[in-house]
Amino acid sequence: MNVIKTEFDGLFVFEPRVFEDDRGYFFESYNNRLLAEHGINTLFVQDNESRSQLGTLRGLHYQISPFGQAKLVRVTSGEVIDIVVDLRKDQPTYGKSFRIQLSAENKKQMLVPRGFAHGFLCMSENTTFNYKCDNYYSKEHEGCINAFDPVLDLDWCLAHSDIIRSQKDIEAPQWGSHIPFQK
Repeated sequence: MNVIKTEFDGLFVFEPRVFEDDRGYFFESYNNRLLAEHGINTLFVQDNESRSQLGTLRGLHYQISPFGQAKLVRVTSGEVIDIVVDLRKDQPTYGKSFRIQLSAENKKQMLVPRGFAHGFLCMSENTTFNYKCDNYYSKEHEGCINAFDPVLDLDWCLAHSDIIRSQKDIEAPQWGSHIPFQK
């Protein structure tokens, strides 16, 4: 597996080595020892999966301390545009975003550390999105930032009128209302 560091502290992209033949393919999707070699010592405690239709945008979601979550995300069917925004005020990347295409075809994964808001837009029908979390969900500690906030100016690759969002995400507060992440 190729481990790619980004400009964001703790944010990694993983590109697996895929072995294909006439029977199909095989790849290692997770290896704790390999991650530890790169200083990643995340213990995952919860797995989640969502299935969404073309044009569905989920996010930007986050959790505050003590229920912040690191996530290892991947797509097993379809494709998404995945965007994270750094909420860690003590980082030089605070307020900056990172965008990547994740798909069943490219098999890439992204490790999102605690302190990021996360969202993804489904670019195909019946997209299945999987994520491992290192902390449990807590409704009392969840936060949301409007994905169309003009300050963030995120490029979702589809016209806003073609995007489907939950009422909660539509009514999410703007960037200036979020609580900066604290460890």
